Amino acid sequence: MLSLSFVTGRASEAVERLDSNLRGHVVSDDTHAYPKRFSAGMMTLSKLRRQIAYEAARLMYSRQESEYYQAKQKASRRICQGWVKPSDLPSNAEIRDEIQAMARLYEGERRNENLKDMRLEALRLMRILRRFRPRLIGSVLTGHIRQGSDIDVHLFSDSVETVALTLDDEGFVYDVQRKLVRKHGEERVFTHVHIRDRFPFELTVYAAGLAHYVFKSSVTGKAMERASIAELEQFLQREYPNLDLDEELRAAADQVDRFQVYEALLLPLENVKQSPKYHPEGDALYHSLQVFDLARDELPYDEEFLLAALLHDIGKAIDTENHTAAALEALEDLITERTAWFIEHHMTAQRLLDGQLGARARRRLQENESYEELVLLAHCDRDGRQPGVQAPELEEALDYIRELAINFG
Repeated sequence: MLSLSFVTGRASEAVERLDSNLRGHVVSDDTHAYPKRFSAGMMTLSKLRRQIAYEAARLMYSRQESEYYQAKQKASRRICQGWVKPSDLPSNAEIRDEIQAMARLYEGERRNENLKDMRLEALRLMRILRRFRPRLIGSVLTGHIRQGSDIDVHLFSDSVETVALTLDDEGFVYDVQRKLVRKHGEERVFTHVHIRDRFPFELTVYAAGLAHYVFKSSVTGKAMERASIAELEQFLQREYPNLDLDEELRAAADQVDRFQVYEALLLPLENVKQSPKYHPEGDALYHSLQVFDLARDELPYDEEFLLAALLHDIGKAIDTENHTAAALEALEDLITERTAWFIEHHMTAQRLLDGQLGARARRRLQENESYEELVLLAHCDRDGRQPGVQAPELEEALDYIRELAINFG
């Protein structure tokens, strides 16, 4: 986990770099402007393709767009203030290469470390789902990952319920999504299973009879690269010759997903009713989600601060007499020292706001470099007591912090 100053500086620097190269070329962001043909005399074709490719890549890297087609259309409108011939647009492969250049620039060595870990996680899950003939596809296999990339796996089964039962037995947290896609006048329903784990998975479940079907890549237009369990094992041995594969997988299996522990500790707070005098908003979970939401508005990239905001009251479902000590004991080894310090002193900070804290105790708090953030947390704690206000769902809050941990951890 990283400190606030590093994360916010890194994020703002990345955004500034991404925007600066194109700032002088964006004529208009009005996507409804009257179409006009982009004159080849205004910009050479090769330069035009590069500019559109860069802008489309920027849109996809920053997660403003997720599909190549939509990214290209929006990029061409921004660069050209009109329309261009389809033949003048960059290919999906060109945009993918630009995305990778951005990933290498802004993510550095962490990207390579994540890639190896994601490949190992893919193999671990594929072994669990062996009966469904899993095939690894996409960026984790090809190496074209970026911040927030999923691990994409194809499964082959005529029963999504059987897949779900297997995941249930292994304790995975997931959602099943059925998506209607219309293409070339035909309608098809695709079933996706989204797993929330150390890295996000997207499993696409196809009929068992399609296990040997040749799928085409949306990037290259050719047969999609994919790997079975045996092929992935061989691939990993070639890519990482010094890797003890079995030992790495045993270590991965023994790792506790701290976010599942957080969820298990937070859910009981829904049944913790608090004094209407101090907490008119209702149960302790609703309060915690309000505090998290306020904290996210203040310091959106500080994972340690946001975790403290979300978890500060979990002890109320364990020991109502000393909820702070109970929380710290339950979270031992699952949070950083800084997050623990926030939680340890969140009640003291309330006395500070009330003017009830002695000078000596206040000086001790001020000696900590996170003192100002503790005071901010105290304000969020106090303001997060509003009846009927909208607060994020627990799943949304945990997913947000999980993404911070993946991208900046």
